[in-house]
Amino acid sequence: MTNMRTLRVTGKGQIKVHPDTTRITISLEGTYPEYGETLKHSSMDTEGLKDILNTFGFERSDLKTLNFHVEAEYENYKDKDTYKQRFIGYKFHHTMKVEFLSDNDRLGKVLYALDNCPAKPEFRLSYTISDPEAAKNELLGEAVTDAKEKATVLAQAAGVTLKDIQNIDYSWSKIDFECRPTNRMLMADKCMTAPMAAGGAHYDMDIEPDDIEVSDPVTVIWEIA
Repeated sequence: MTNMRTLRVTGKGQIKVHPDTTRITISLEGTYPEYGETLKHSSMDTEGLKDILNTFGFERSDLKTLNFHVEAEYENYKDKDTYKQRFIGYKFHHTMKVEFLSDNDRLGKVLYALDNCPAKPEFRLSYTISDPEAAKNELLGEAVTDAKEKATVLAQAAGVTLKDIQNIDYSWSKIDFECRPTNRMLMADKCMTAPMAAGGAHYDMDIEPDDIEVSDPVTVIWEIA
């Protein structure tokens, strides 16, 4: 069996994509004495959000759950000279998201409605792309092209010839196509600085997200002669 000589090169794909999709991540929470009551109020608050979003053209199924859990809640208190804990109820945390093609007018209406929602949800704005698979494919192609260019330079410098590709190693890692102007949850009435537009129940939003820069490596192995 002959020993095959190989050249192993890692290429890096790097692209910029402009986000075209707005994502609102919404968080609800509440504490109630009984477990069943906590679940009931969680369901009621979630249905209330769906009712609100439905008025702006969203399907009820467009509101997606990212995380939901219920936990026992305690508070500290002082009994004479001793600090103790007592049970006060069950607290639910429900994190959801809704996405739509970016439209500042629609965004302003949704945020105004959230601000006036009885459940008083917290939210975070971020931006993403509607076709991440196309962007991933472009990124992968850029990485392979970069690897080939580097391999060609190395082969010429070493006085060898590139032959057939023997292996392509790609990690298939998750790529985060998301731009986050706000990294923390906010109450709508604490972050709206623009005035409500005259004649309509909505905030006057003027947001233009920056391009999303992503990179990913791929390793290619060539036979050389």
